[in-house]
Parts: sequence; structure tokens; C-alpha cells
Amino acid sequence: MQIGVHVPTTVAPGVSRDALLTFAREAEARDFASLWVSDHIVIPTTTDADYPGGGRRFPIPPEMPYLEPVTMLGALAMVTTKARIGCSVFILGHRHPVAMAKMLATIDVLSGGRLIVGVGVGWWRQELEILGVDFARRGRAADEALRVFKAMWTEREPRVEGEFYRIAGAGAEPKPLQQPHPPIWVGGISPAALRRVIALGDGWHAMSSKSPAELAASVAELKRLAAAAGRAWNTIEVSMRFEMSEAVLAGGVQAVVDRLGEYARAGVQHVAVVFRREDPKRMMELLDLVASKVRPALAG
Repeated sequence: MQIGVHVPTTVAPGVSRDALLTFAREAEARDFASLWVSDHIVIPTTTDADYPGGGRRFPIPPEMPYLEPVTMLGALAMVTTKARIGCSVFILGHRHPVAMAKMLATIDVLSGGRLIVGVGVGWWRQELEILGVDFARRGRAADEALRVFKAMWTEREPRVEGEFYRIAGAGAEPKPLQQPHPPIWVGGISPAALRRVIALGDGWHAMSSKSPAELAASVAELKRLAAAAGRAWNTIEVSMRFEMSEAVLAGGVQAVVDRLGEYARAGVQHVAVVFRREDPKRMMELLDLVASKVRPALAG
């Protein structure tokens, strides 16, 4: 199992730019495989859905500064050299896919071909409606957006004639450094999300709100869908976002190792560990804990 870490996307009082970039550099220096950010444009004050990461309430209040992830990935590309960088996950309705494909291709070039494109349709109706997205049709629009990405990244003159987007008569350069394009890891736990993985993705990005047994069942379903589509299973990477809360840590390091081991046996190949702390010192302590205790125990 490869282990990456989530770089803080929120800026708590007293947390500086230097602290965020230092965290990224220090994570790479400790040989973490990947660095991750997350995507919200606005934080609504109300919700009518549970947070997919677990619990009713979204863990970040509306008054907390939340950095824009495309811009953050550009910064990470500049201060690191070997760790892969990605978003867990970009909400496809937040940005026009032509502009988004251009931005992501640029980041792949600037990073030397290290980008992972995590994507999802979004769960927060209020946020998407503020951005003008039809919540009921967001799945179809997301599928089409991914087709736009691929056309922009692989065709000299991309052409898409869809329900939501139309492209013709224009060039789209530069292409991403990775060929044919950066890997697309599809987030989500619904049957539609699993179908999207097989049809349009290169991997699945799950949430730690799913138990190892639930995740194993979803992996089995993905394998069934891949076989039905004639797609080789080894073309799909299984990853997940793992929230390392204080409650998780209360059981000690071995409990964390055991839990991640269960996910690895369920089929997870790559995990993005999220610390979600406001204190930079505590973040660095947890970074060292995973690097010095958790990762070696999993490898052993």
C-alpha cells in the first residue's frame, strides 16, 4: 500500500503560507507517495445531506478560509519534485471542463507529470446550486465533463457534441506530460460512481466512512463491472481517503496499522491520510508518526 498525505486546504488562525508549504516539503522529504488537496468553492451554512466522510455535519465552518485546490496544486508542483499531487476530489460541476482541462494539463506539465485527477459529482446540493449546477443532472454532466477532459488532452482539435458541452474548431495546448493523460480516479460510493470508474476512470477513490468489509464488497462489484465491460482489472487502481482523527488515534498506533491493513486486504493500493488539525506542530507530529511507525509496520 502506498501512503500519501493531505496538505491542509484550510487556513486556521495563525497558520501561514510557509507552514503549508513546509508541510508539503517535509512530507516529500519523508518519502510520502503523494500530496492531496480538497475542493470546495463555498461552504454553505445549511445542508440536507450527510457528509460522505462520516457524520452529519461538514467539519469545516463557513467562516474558515478554504484555499482553492487548482491554485494549491500549482504551488505544490513548484515546491516538490517527486511526490505525486492530486485532489480528493475535484467536484466536476465547480468549473467549466474546457478551462479545467487546460488548468490540469498545465499543472501536469509544471509538476513534471505527477498529477492525479481525483473527481466526483459532488454531494452538497446547496453548494452546487450556488454555482449554477442542476443537482439532479450532475451525474450526466460529470460524465460529459470527463469526455471533454480526454478530448482536450488527447486530440489535436478536440471535438465534443454533447448535451451540456460543445467543442469544435479550436486547438488545445499544451497536452499533459503523462500519456495518454493523467490518471483519473473517480470518487463516490454509489452504483453510478462505480459504473463511472469502469467507463471513464483509471481508478476508484473511496472514503474511510466505508468499513473494510463494505469497501471489499464495492471492490468485488468493480471487478464484476470490469469483467462485464471487457476491461482488465489491473488497469484500475483502488485508493481511499483515510481520516486519522483523534478518535482513530485513541486506540494507539497498532490500531491504525490494523485498520489500514484491513483496507489493504480489501483491495486498497493507495491511501491519502487526512489529519485535519489546526495546529501546524500537531500536523508535523502526526506526519512523523505515520512515517516512522505506521508505514514501516504496514510494510513489514
